[in-house]
Amino acid sequence: MATSQIKQTLGDMDKESFVSLLRNLIGESRYVQNNPPELIPEEDRVVKHVMNSLLPYSTTTGGGPLILNHVAYFPNRGNLIVEYPGTVPGKVLSFVGMHMDVVTANPNDWEFDPFSLSIDGDKLRGRGTTDCLGHVALVTELMKRLGETKPKLKSSVVAVFIASEENSSIPGVGIDALVRQGLLDKLKGGPLFWIDTADKQPCIGTGGMIPWKLYVTGKLFHSGLAHKAINPLELGMDALKEIQSRFYRDFPPHPKEQVYGFATPSTMKPTQWSYPGGGINQIPGECTISGDVRLTPFYSVTDVIKILKEYVDDINENIEKLETRGPVSKYILPDENLRGSLTITFDEANSGVACDLDSRGFHVLCKATEEVVGHVKPYSITGSLPLIRELQDEGFDVQTAGYGLMATYHAKNEYCLLSDMCQGYQIFVSIIDQLED
Repeated sequence: MATSQIKQTLGDMDKESFVSLLRNLIGESRYVQNNPPELIPEEDRVVKHVMNSLLPYSTTTGGGPLILNHVAYFPNRGNLIVEYPGTVPGKVLSFVGMHMDVVTANPNDWEFDPFSLSIDGDKLRGRGTTDCLGHVALVTELMKRLGETKPKLKSSVVAVFIASEENSSIPGVGIDALVRQGLLDKLKGGPLFWIDTADKQPCIGTGGMIPWKLYVTGKLFHSGLAHKAINPLELGMDALKEIQSRFYRDFPPHPKEQVYGFATPSTMKPTQWSYPGGGINQIPGECTISGDVRLTPFYSVTDVIKILKEYVDDINENIEKLETRGPVSKYILPDENLRGSLTITFDEANSGVACDLDSRGFHVLCKATEEVVGHVKPYSITGSLPLIRELQDEGFDVQTAGYGLMATYHAKNEYCLLSDMCQGYQIFVSIIDQLED
């Protein structure tokens, strides 16, 4: 089949069908919010609508070539693998990462109902339109068109709709389990396009994330007798300043960050502060500072965790050398044999990814984007996409893109643009077309 014929056969996205499907998916968004233990999504509610679209063109019903594989490891929490078979064994391209869970939404904070699709001109509004039910509908429409028109392709085209992307506190539900069971191994034979970013341009780099907590212990005392206290709030501020100074010395901007166009280098900063409570005239005995490290993929998450622990150990051993605040601010009380102390702990960390800029997958994505959008400008951010570094480490050629809006990602009043989703469809068709050569 000539390349122009593939584009002609697959045509443009059926807007009416897309919007109808998206309306059904957003109607389920209330039930696929992911915030355990209170909110555990039931992704099979979304699977049901995708299956209803694709079953008439599947081997299941005998109506077409699509091979559907519904894989669930927990009740009501399925994944769906859809394959349009090609003619050349081992030749494959895949669209992966369209997840069927969403972040939470409080209707009281929104200007419109987050849990039903509303339309305002080109805007398609509701929780999940950008992240990521819009992409679920988009790739479903692509697979449906393949099943309807049955173009003769050398490449198999595989779509993997996944559960449990927004929260990993319950493991073994989504793509981690699919990879572990070997169900995606065949996708290593060609580029894997992770469809869960935004703004229509290739996202070529993401950040690792290390959530940390710094527990600070001092000595509680009356604030009018500050010389008898060890103020954990001051200790926390001074210790954190020292930790940050060392971090930025040891993990400076990396030369490759310019190549990938990262908006920021690696950062280490506080985002939350808590203490047990007490009166305004009471210096507390402890406090906790929490925050995160956002790490460009050219540094090792494991190394950073190890070094942050070393910083804290060193500060504890030399706490009398730490900068203090004023004549009675101090972090040791020799007469009482008391020392302030720090303990750092870490929640689950994940690594960033730098996509392979020499791969065929990257080149076809760039060409398709330029062809459809009119320009191509790959970008990188230290926001994190869980799971994709693990895929890259397993040997997959991972490229990432998305057709929602970064400005509404995880935000109140989330929406996407129908015109952007239509361009996403054209980009996918161009990718399929190019990879036939």
